[in-house]
Amino acid sequence: MSNRITRRQFALQSAFTILAAGSARAYAANEKLDIGIIGVANRGKANLNGVASENIVALCDVDSNFLAHESGRFPRARHYADFRRMIGREKLDALVVSTPDHTHAVATAAGLHNGLHVYCEKPLTRTVTECRAVTELARRKKLVTQMGTQIHAGENYRRVVELLRTGSIGKVKEVHVWVGGTFGGSSRGSAKHKIPANLDYDLWLGPTRFQIPYHPTHHPFYWRQWWDFAGGTLADLGCHHIDLSHWALGLRHPNRIEVVHGPKPDAEATPYSLVVDFHYEAHGKQPATKLRWYHGEPRPPHFAEGLLPQWGNGSLFVGDKGMLLAGYDKHMLLPKNDFTDYERPKPSIPRSLGHHREWIHAIKTGGTTTCNFDYAGPLTEVVLLGNIAHRTGARLEWKHGNMKLTGHPEADEYIQHIYRAGWHL
Repeated sequence: MSNRITRRQFALQSAFTILAAGSARAYAANEKLDIGIIGVANRGKANLNGVASENIVALCDVDSNFLAHESGRFPRARHYADFRRMIGREKLDALVVSTPDHTHAVATAAGLHNGLHVYCEKPLTRTVTECRAVTELARRKKLVTQMGTQIHAGENYRRVVELLRTGSIGKVKEVHVWVGGTFGGSSRGSAKHKIPANLDYDLWLGPTRFQIPYHPTHHPFYWRQWWDFAGGTLADLGCHHIDLSHWALGLRHPNRIEVVHGPKPDAEATPYSLVVDFHYEAHGKQPATKLRWYHGEPRPPHFAEGLLPQWGNGSLFVGDKGMLLAGYDKHMLLPKNDFTDYERPKPSIPRSLGHHREWIHAIKTGGTTTCNFDYAGPLTEVVLLGNIAHRTGARLEWKHGNMKLTGHPEADEYIQHIYRAGWHL
């Protein structure tokens, strides 16, 4: 990208500059990034809003209506349906990927291969091999990355992490994480449906192995419930909620995964309800830990036992000196009477600039982010492994080094990505 420097030579000569990580591109103190956006509606619109302070030079979406809707806000941005053309033609500094899960990896890898810093929605990828490839590519390129677990930037999560790290409830060996919202449990039926004129459906399918007939649930939102494109509730919301446990306890790779409760696996649809145990080996001062995930109707037994107050989605950390109950925006130490006079630790984790601003600032200053792919990759692999345990109906022994599940060769088809012609990482 060294040819980019001459484009703003005057600015670079007249202002203090810092070499951005992994790039020959330097930035003037008040210079804006040239950003390309892949996916401009729904989560894409939220992410677009998050980086709108920079130069939005190109918008890409397979839905022409979505592109037209944003043209008024960014009249100078050029429009594309195929992100590969956008990346090949535009002189970009960075890329925001907000597509359905099945195109996360190919879009992100294309950006990284071309020296672009990348912000990608969660989960990072649809398969484990994609996840590992993208994580290692970002590491080699030394580019600034961020996965879209936006709640990670909140103050509440920071206070919970501080409480757990300073031993407020003692040693934590057990965690329960649950959400009530759910995708899945449906059927597409056998009816044929007409592809909308505004949708380039072949590009929407992207790297999928098969030419899957169009169905109205595929676009723009309910694709999350089909294995062809995503991983249901666990892959979607699990990245947000399990993030807190990974951050606070330093968890990374489970060595055993086992389904506790769930429906019979469906070849097409993700499960409407699921309970999965993830077992992590001891590391450092953190003892061996079991994390139990619930989505749909099941909730931790502590609610039925009257040990917890009314609560929405959240996490329960069980320590040898008490419990910590946490959600996105609040938390409490339990039992309350045991912590009446507890003196909380002074805040030690700095306030975030904001999840998107953090990424932009890191690019301009050669810094890093809190949800870079080195962190987000293992988090994504966990939720994908939970789904593999469900789909195989087996207790899985995971060897993360070589991405193998001991004794279950049938699971390989869910671990390995396979693309149709014309698509690659």
